[in-house]
Amino acid sequence: MAQISMQLVKELRDRTQAGLNDCKSALTEAEGDMDKAVEIILKKGLAKSAKRAGAVAAEGVVTTRVAADQKSAVVVEVNIQTDFAARNEDFLAFVDKVSEAAEKAKTGADLLSEPMPGGTGTVEDNRAALVGRLGENITVRRWERLSVDGPGLVASYVHMGGKIGVLLAVRADNDAVAQKASSVIETTAMQIAAMAPPYLKSADVPEAAKKAQAEIFAAQLAEEGKIPEEKRPQVIEGKVQKWVKEVCLLDQPSVVEPKLTVQDQLAAAAKEAGGSLEIVGFVRFERGEGIEVPQGADFAAEVAAMAKG
Repeated sequence: MAQISMQLVKELRDRTQAGLNDCKSALTEAEGDMDKAVEIILKKGLAKSAKRAGAVAAEGVVTTRVAADQKSAVVVEVNIQTDFAARNEDFLAFVDKVSEAAEKAKTGADLLSEPMPGGTGTVEDNRAALVGRLGENITVRRWERLSVDGPGLVASYVHMGGKIGVLLAVRADNDAVAQKASSVIETTAMQIAAMAPPYLKSADVPEAAKKAQAEIFAAQLAEEGKIPEEKRPQVIEGKVQKWVKEVCLLDQPSVVEPKLTVQDQLAAAAKEAGGSLEIVGFVRFERGEGIEVPQGADFAAEVAAMAKG
């Protein structure tokens, strides 16, 4: 019989939210195989489903869908409570249908009220039914569309199987130029995923954000006390200028060619393609960002209680 460590028990508890005793029993039955233990928990219906509607869903998938003509695309985030449920075939099929509904919907529409593609009822009807089958809360959290009018294209990039999704809209002199530069456009989408720039260019950075950052730098310099007070304004200004470049996509060093900025890389690609390229917008969704996940009961206390029991 395999030795079942409390670390394994904790991992299974974190993944399924089942009780410690149930997790230990499932792991013992599965001889320490985590995936088999998860299946046992699910088959026995031990994964917690109480208060599903109010349960925090921070796992799930970010997915994208690009139109056939590459003139528009949508990005959608659908959340569920646990990572193993996020890999469930029924859940993934639901996500695919939700992204299809987003593609067909008007910009800004409530996806839950949209008809379910290839099925019956609304997206909400099918979401509620899937919650009942899987025993976990599911939320269609957000979606957005990007499009380009005239020549150009919208590219997408999905990182780590749905952890991050990016849309990038680029205008060009003509579609041939956009297609010739498509590899650099895709690289730029990857840059957005990796570096998470909040702004496109320096002109987009609000003065309030610059002021707040200047106050942070001022507090740091005062704490260090290495630079005379009369010289700090000049140092702070330099630091703010450097910070602006770091948070603006076009000014960031390329993740592929660090000696070039993203703007330099796009300019070189445009020249080679025989035209010009202009980024008109981008969207970056990271799964679960901004969702506060409440911490469960103290694991050590649960183990002590289980031992006493």
